[in-house]
Amino acid sequence: MGLSFDHIHLISEDAEAAANWYRDVLGGEILASYELRDAPQINVGLGGMTLIIRGRRPGEAPESTRGMEDFEGYSSHNEWGTDHFGYTYHGDLATYCETLKGKGATMAVEPWEFSPGSLLCYVSAPDGVSIELVQAKS
Repeated sequence: MGLSFDHIHLISEDAEAAANWYRDVLGGEILASYELRDAPQINVGLGGMTLIIRGRRPGEAPESTRGMEDFEGYSSHNEWGTDHFGYTYHGDLATYCETLKGKGATMAVEPWEFSPGSLLCYVSAPDGVSIELVQAKS
């Protein structure tokens, strides 16, 4: 008995466009697309995690999250709640980021060395979501 990771749930202004972004830019796989409680919902498999991306439900009025801000030695959304979710990249992160930019991705934070020999960056995803990519240590 215990916990195991199940999913990350995102609310999107345009669930289909967001799901397509995760597929087209990051290589995710659309697993299911359906309507639940009067809103579109799309499940995307990405890096061993499931992203549930859903549209606005009747009566909701979601607000946009703050953009990523730079502080001395780090970046954050500077608000309570989830700041980002992250993946480890096994390869040359700087080169991978250039590939992502070629697919239309925007970097909230360009790759930088956060500790000796370790790079990280933040990709700006739809709906104000930030995704941290950390280069795997060799």
